[in-house]
Amino acid sequence: MTKKHIFFIDSLDKLNTKKDSSLLLATTLKNRGEDVYLLFEQDFYVVNSHLPSFDMYRFDASFVTNDYYLAHFNLAEKVNVGLSKNDVFHMRLDPPFDTRYMKYLWMQKMLQHFEVEVINDPVGILSFNEKLHAYIQKGALPSYVGSSTSGLKKFLSHLPTHVEALIMKPVDLFQGMGVEKITRQDQDVITMFERKVKESSGAIVVQPFVKEVAAGEIRSIYFKGVELGSILKVPKAGEFLANIAQGASYSAITLNENVKKQCDQITKELNAAGVPWVAFDILGEHVSEVNITCPGLLVEVSHAHNINMAEKIADLLR
Repeated sequence: MTKKHIFFIDSLDKLNTKKDSSLLLATTLKNRGEDVYLLFEQDFYVVNSHLPSFDMYRFDASFVTNDYYLAHFNLAEKVNVGLSKNDVFHMRLDPPFDTRYMKYLWMQKMLQHFEVEVINDPVGILSFNEKLHAYIQKGALPSYVGSSTSGLKKFLSHLPTHVEALIMKPVDLFQGMGVEKITRQDQDVITMFERKVKESSGAIVVQPFVKEVAAGEIRSIYFKGVELGSILKVPKAGEFLANIAQGASYSAITLNENVKKQCDQITKELNAAGVPWVAFDILGEHVSEVNITCPGLLVEVSHAHNINMAEKIADLLR
């Protein structure tokens, strides 16, 4: 029996369908003759006695050759399809990594009990925080994670005097959401910290601001230990966030030997834990994030390298 590919995704009104990584991969698999469906939150459930049948959508889509942005995307008929052993369930919900997200991971673990392949593995996602796993790597930036004001003061007292600015950000968000920059000498550092702790309902991250971000941040995408491609994202003039959605430009880049060695080692560890799809954010020589919940920018990396990186993933899924 031909295995099915089920993409568990956010509602389309939350996605930029023109450049969504999940939709590019789903479309690529469909074009290769695979049996592909889209599943939304309201239709997902599990039972402990057998594999469920989901109400899922077929779709019509196409992308521009040598561009890889989706030219059009439309939902087609809604069908009820039973899940089978060895089907592939693609977990492609965006963070935040909150209680809602964890419930879905626990539910997907039940699917694994019936030998459904889940990518990325729910236990792997639960085990590796995207930010904290980067911080334990050799050469990582000095990083404070917590909600203790006294702990932050001690951390700041150990930072070199040449560190002039700080970044504060949530532990569980993505795409630069909630990231703020503040001058270290600013009298409001503690006030801002306590505000962000309250907003985040707990621990946040504080790090030295890396000036190299002005020259760009690298996004490198891996699947099953293979580097698919990397791009350099350069912030708009006067900005410090290298997010394409917020106007950053991007171009193809080759990882230097030291950074590639770091990424190769991390992805080897994650792949062994059932987490094959990984997207690294890299500042200078530092891996700043190890994205595994819903790695993105597949369209942009494909566009920059003039290669459909989703084809490479499809080959590795065989």
